[in-house]
Amino acid sequence: MEVKTNNYFDFRRCVTILKATGKKAKNLRELRDLLEVVSDNSIVHHTFHYFLKGHILEFTNDFAEWAGNYLEERSLSEQLSNIDPYTFKDINELRKTLIETIDDFLELFPEPREVPPGNEFYFNETITLVFPVGIKVKNLAEFLIAIRYVDDECIYYHFYEARTRLGDSIDDFSMWIEHALNKKTLAEKIRSIDPFMHNIEGIRRHIIDAVEEEVKRDMEEVV
Repeated sequence: MEVKTNNYFDFRRCVTILKATGKKAKNLRELRDLLEVVSDNSIVHHTFHYFLKGHILEFTNDFAEWAGNYLEERSLSEQLSNIDPYTFKDINELRKTLIETIDDFLELFPEPREVPPGNEFYFNETITLVFPVGIKVKNLAEFLIAIRYVDDECIYYHFYEARTRLGDSIDDFSMWIEHALNKKTLAEKIRSIDPFMHNIEGIRRHIIDAVEEEVKRDMEEVV
């Protein structure tokens, strides 16, 4: 199904440039105190941007990964991993929840262990640049070809970052498929993919599978 020219899907990608803050924590109490003062940008980098880093599926943010792998506090790591950054209306609410989760843990275990030198948590920030990659598609067949080969940064921008722009767990892919191609069922199928259960390649694979099935169904209807 072809759509109007102004309804082309224009693939974009985001590139992040890492910037050190000079702040680091060697134990959980220091991490908690620094969470109060680091910039919103730093919170975003260590939570939202975690999905751009080829993350380990066991964790969902840098704080959880550090707590699990370096502090060896598996219970806290699980609690931090259960925090979904996309459910908060602003970064301050996310920051508050991270701190409260750590505070609750410190009440039970007030003497946190320290990590060896070199394993501290380093707070970083990022500068994010977004630009088109020169790929525009007008139907599902073209979309299917493109989604196979675009960079991971494209998948991240349109599936993850879009959630902060569009809200309500909506991504750019499903939005375009629903409103430009009038395929609501397919859009809902893509929208239902859990971003916490897959890395970017897993997201790509699920999108490809769903679109392939839809394209095949369209071809059978034509025949």
